Amino acid sequence: MTTQSAPQGLQSTKSDYIVAKFGGTSVANFEAMSRCSEIIVNDNSVRIVAVSASAGVTNHLVALCKADIDAAERQQHIDGVLAIQQSILSELTLDNDLALGFNNTLDEFQTLAHQILTTEQQHDELLSFGERLSSYLFAQVLRLKGLNADRFDVRKVLKTDSQFGKATPNVAATALAAKEHLIPLLENTVIVTQGFIGSDENNVTTTLGRGGSDYSAALLAEAINAKSVHIWTDVVGIFSTDPRLCAKATPIARLSFDEAAEMATFGAKVLHPATILPASRSHINVFVGSSTEPERGGTWIEREKSQQPGIRAVTQRKNQILLTLKSPEMLLASGFLARVFTILSEFNISVDLVTTSEISVAITLDNAPNASRPELEQACLDKLAEFCHVSVENNLTLVALIGSEIVLRQHEMNLMQVLSEFNIRLICHGASKHNLCFLVEQSESDTVVQAIHSRLLEGELAA
Repeated sequence: MTTQSAPQGLQSTKSDYIVAKFGGTSVANFEAMSRCSEIIVNDNSVRIVAVSASAGVTNHLVALCKADIDAAERQQHIDGVLAIQQSILSELTLDNDLALGFNNTLDEFQTLAHQILTTEQQHDELLSFGERLSSYLFAQVLRLKGLNADRFDVRKVLKTDSQFGKATPNVAATALAAKEHLIPLLENTVIVTQGFIGSDENNVTTTLGRGGSDYSAALLAEAINAKSVHIWTDVVGIFSTDPRLCAKATPIARLSFDEAAEMATFGAKVLHPATILPASRSHINVFVGSSTEPERGGTWIEREKSQQPGIRAVTQRKNQILLTLKSPEMLLASGFLARVFTILSEFNISVDLVTTSEISVAITLDNAPNASRPELEQACLDKLAEFCHVSVENNLTLVALIGSEIVLRQHEMNLMQVLSEFNIRLICHGASKHNLCFLVEQSESDTVVQAIHSRLLEGELAA
């Protein structure tokens, strides 16, 4: 993803505004929406609310993008979307302005959903309907609470390139559009808009990729120069590891931007990795909390350096590939790595970890089922094989220790004792003092994470 500078010259000081984002489970039904509306009522600094599609809707939309489903299955998924919307509508009546927009959007959805879609552009258009529909409903719920709320089409301001499926935002164009179309509305109105979607320079709908609603909220916060962005989800902040895996995992009260970025990148699913980019470059604090238990607080992600050095969390990212390239010609030769990475770049392959020896290089790649594109096409392997021996290993998991100023002091040497019990394929440390990463067999990665958390973190957390 292209790194961009923060927009300059549009606003010189921070506003008092907050951007709040609610995920799919937070807007799953009328009860959930009502609960989330109380969060907005209790904080009059929130001026933009970005919502995801109601839970379950996006899965139906993804299925409708497939060209090989039959008419009966297609109708089943259409009915699934309609049923989720209707269950919420049964609890409220839309005002005329919202009813008009909602019904028109619903008609557009059904027209497109009955078609066989053949392009990524059409897929993005169809996938956008989940957020477009839920934003009408949530705006009405806020009105029921007595707030002056309006629904706003984010495609007017969140501008991207035309890389359908995983568009890159145009930060400068988004800031200019927000200054013209969005900021003037904020003083007296709560704006309900959509996460995940935007539009290109031709006003064609684009998406930021699965889970991109967090990213959208941070981009909107940057565009209006907000003081913070609040990510409301189904967990109480960011934990020391996945609480479903380790019962003694605990939420972390404060993280630096660097620590949070490493955690999101290496498997902490509670936050989209790209969210940290606009927040960090524009000095916008990020809060992560539970929409079902807002009173329990959550995690604050801030620019300030962490006050707690050492290992603070352990994450894992499954479905990894280890690509090993070996060539005697690499010995004392220049240009080998440049040639390798040029080929990987040609195939738009993003590399995570790299280790080298005198005659070989080992590289890890993400092959997650929901990755934006498949890794390691055969054509890529063939080009690499022209000048080196190529070995590909699958079914691996990348385990990452995250923290601040991680160095292998005596305390961290306990890690080696833990890892000695497992088959470690690769270790990578030194490029960043915020992580220490290694590869293990996917079949034992849960056990590895549990062992590390038990022996290195639970004692620290209890101390």
